[in-house]
Amino acid sequence: MGLTNSIKQALIKVSIYYLFSFSFLLLILSLVGQGCSAPKRLEAVPSELQDKANIPGMPDVRYFADEDPSDFFRDGVEAFYREQAFLAKSGHKGPLPVAEFLAISGGGDNGAFGAGLLIGWTAAGNRPQFKAVTGISTGALIAPFAFLGPAYDPQLKEVFTNVSPKDILKRRSIISAIFKDAMADNTPLFELMKKYINQDMLAAIAAEYEKGRLLLVATTDLDARRAVIWNMGKIAASGHPNALELFQRILLASAAIPGVFPPTLIDVEANGKSYQEMHVDGGAMEQVFMYPPSLGLKMRAIAKAKGISRERRLYIIRNARLDPDWAQTERRTMSIAGRAISSLIQSQGIGDLYIIYLTAERDGIDYNLAYIPESFKALHKEDFDTEYMRQLFDLGNKLAVNGYPWVKYPPGYLETEKEQMIKIDNPK
Repeated sequence: MGLTNSIKQALIKVSIYYLFSFSFLLLILSLVGQGCSAPKRLEAVPSELQDKANIPGMPDVRYFADEDPSDFFRDGVEAFYREQAFLAKSGHKGPLPVAEFLAISGGGDNGAFGAGLLIGWTAAGNRPQFKAVTGISTGALIAPFAFLGPAYDPQLKEVFTNVSPKDILKRRSIISAIFKDAMADNTPLFELMKKYINQDMLAAIAAEYEKGRLLLVATTDLDARRAVIWNMGKIAASGHPNALELFQRILLASAAIPGVFPPTLIDVEANGKSYQEMHVDGGAMEQVFMYPPSLGLKMRAIAKAKGISRERRLYIIRNARLDPDWAQTERRTMSIAGRAISSLIQSQGIGDLYIIYLTAERDGIDYNLAYIPESFKALHKEDFDTEYMRQLFDLGNKLAVNGYPWVKYPPGYLETEKEQMIKIDNPK
């Protein structure tokens, strides 16, 4: 049955209205886009030059995590010789002391757990001086304080118990979020960092580097889609006038959640030409790291050849829960996407714990893991919620003061003793 003229006219009017509205919206977006063009940057390093790119005036201060670990190995050997010289100068005799390693994961404001645990560890009286400290994301922000030891506990506590969202980010308008490089501006975080990561801290880190200790932080080179490990102690000890700025910018990059915070552009040179690398949160590649697994084979070979023998112990602080963390998901795009991404991050973090465990087992390193327990149920109103962070800090602190029960295996690797006894008592 055909349409009446009145219905036809009504449909034509509606069509014209929506066509006009859509065209008007495109015009507005076009005009806004012209005024809000994407931020500019220098050309990215071509793929064939990536391994030749260096920081001007500070060569060899970083390594790609997926390449031949020769440079990493060289710096490790040099660190050992600096440690030997320091021990000899200090009058140390006998076997080498235990090499204690600390790896601190990402986790956003959950980093308050790791901060509290470290400070509680100090109070317990048995916190080691670490031979090496590694950090990613919020773990990268904790790492310099952990590396320098208990003298920096007050600053670490202040950072993770007194901050609020306004100290970390400045929200952008919807238009700016669409046409610029992130939903929020992390200038407040950078200003907060510069308050603590100053020239005095840099000098202290350089002094520890000369004793053979290592401070390593990971970022993600987004152009190359590769994890980059930065030798922060080497940067601190370089004496370069731009060392402090580079140090600060690397920490900012390691905590720059892609899409949420702007990426950090790092100036590099390759074959005499200037380029810029775009660096973001190291958590885009991995949640926690120790060293490239292939490095252990070289370490074992040289240790055997030179008769070097020492006990090695690794502590991992995973600033996250490891249980499934059930929550009802709303039937909305952002809710579904956010839940899926957080699930991916959790699974990636558990996978990293397995890689580190198998590497440590192969290389004869004692494995110890800490993480946020399932029993922690504090209300999390928003990111960097001060009250939430204080409760999490207090939890980590209390657990460590009472003697943290370090876990010897990654989650699910072995059945608990209770589960084993149940099966023994109730065989099928």
